[in-house]
Amino acid sequence: MPTIDRITVYPIKSFDGHEQKTSAVLPSGALASDRRYALVDAWGKYVNGKNCPDIHRIRAGFSDDLTQVTLSGDGRSEQFNLAKEANGLAHWCGEILGKSCRLIENQDGGFPDDSESPGPTLVTTATLEVIRGWFELDLDEVRRRFRFNFEVADTPAFWEDGLVPETRQLRRFRIGDLVWQGSGICRRCVVPTRDSRDASVTAGFAKEFVRRREETLPDWAPSDRFDTYYRLGVNTRLDSEAQENVVQIGDSVEIV
Repeated sequence: MPTIDRITVYPIKSFDGHEQKTSAVLPSGALASDRRYALVDAWGKYVNGKNCPDIHRIRAGFSDDLTQVTLSGDGRSEQFNLAKEANGLAHWCGEILGKSCRLIENQDGGFPDDSESPGPTLVTTATLEVIRGWFELDLDEVRRRFRFNFEVADTPAFWEDGLVPETRQLRRFRIGDLVWQGSGICRRCVVPTRDSRDASVTAGFAKEFVRRREETLPDWAPSDRFDTYYRLGVNTRLDSEAQENVVQIGDSVEIV
């Protein structure tokens, strides 16, 4: 039976993740504290991995209650209270990144990449193992590059593709007591092409990924959802009226 084997939230958008054994699910479908904070520049534009490669130089370690973060980079390290020291945190990051920054917050749903499907992104461990082999990376580096919330064990590679229906159809799946929709296969950006620690580019990454993904696309994948084969993992939205909105490691994942 496929089960949730890893839960990761990213309290600050584009920064390191924090592993948890359980996570509350907000009414929006987002995981509590996932992308709750984000850095923006003087014009209100996200300062993220897509447009600011230097952000890979910053490491972030969070307290278990996600109220504190320790940032390190360029030989410096400092701890901040996310709620009380937003200005100091933004200034510290700005010095590393060479630009004016401020920290914004949305506690009700965070700042997801896909506002129409703000639920957790999902992939299987077997899929990540395949990607690891394609590029001779270690598994944790693959995790850091693709930044999924849920990792599912006890499945074949690319099993998650089957959670997404063909166009104009609907597919639901259950995780624990909650029901979700698989809304699409995640279209990837430039971030996975870079080393997660120093932003160095893996030459030909996207082209090789596309070639391999097309060659290995499983029969159960919704082929009409692949306008490009530079896609991996599943975007989700909540479709549930469960009272206990909590997901935890060990919860089963099954199509309903």
